[in-house]
Amino acid sequence: MPGQLYLVATPIGNLEDITYRAVRVLREVSVIACEDTRQTRKLLDHFQIQKPTVSYHEHNEAERAAELVARLLAGESIALVSDAGMPLVSDPGYRLVRAAIDNGVAVQPIPGPSASLTALAASGLPTDAFHFGGFLPAKPTQRAKLLESLANEEATLIFYEAPHRVLEALDSIAAAFGPRRVVVARELTKIHEEFLRGTAGEIRSQLESRDSIRGEITILIAKAETPQPDDTPIPEAVEILVQLGVPRMDAIKEVARSRGLSKREVYDQILKEKQ
Repeated sequence: MPGQLYLVATPIGNLEDITYRAVRVLREVSVIACEDTRQTRKLLDHFQIQKPTVSYHEHNEAERAAELVARLLAGESIALVSDAGMPLVSDPGYRLVRAAIDNGVAVQPIPGPSASLTALAASGLPTDAFHFGGFLPAKPTQRAKLLESLANEEATLIFYEAPHRVLEALDSIAAAFGPRRVVVARELTKIHEEFLRGTAGEIRSQLESRDSIRGEITILIAKAETPQPDDTPIPEAVEILVQLGVPRMDAIKEVARSRGLSKREVYDQILKEKQ
């Protein structure tokens, strides 16, 4: 009978954030597949978990996934962990999960800490809808193209970024979103946890003044605001434009376009008002 594959979330900083269930599963499985065995060993030693580990990262994922599925089919149970947070979220693991499912192996998520959701909850930005984009592209042109494509997204945008690229990322965000609200969350759940809030330019100035920028970084960008409908009476809206120097026919066209009406409908409203 096949074993089970457990996807175990681990702390993103503070070791107290691990769940009782995660500790129990790590103690019970046959082997623990780790993004970095040295990093995971610190966690295991802290909780006195004596289990064998095997490396599973982006450079050996294809080969190692096949090996691990073979062990699962032989009846072993395996826990997959990343260096921090939920496995597969901007980390390796998809190939293993897909292969396990295709071979009839049960996959059980063991939920826990997530940097993206932790940052979102305390950001002060809307949480009703959000778009998680993983790590921003390192190349400036690709990064700018991605951000521009999301400029009208009516959801809070969440990205991970490396500390050595965060200033460049904020430059790109300022260019794509202007004065929109931004939050940079750094070192979440750790001693030096902080949230920087303001425009991308304001936050960049704060970070640039520091001797160095360290730690894991999550960037959040406020969602696009839905324009409020213009309730100015149509004849009055046309007259305002005319007084600003816009030719009357052009003013009628502009009001019609902005309200999704035909020129005839706008003109009829003006005639009705005069009568």
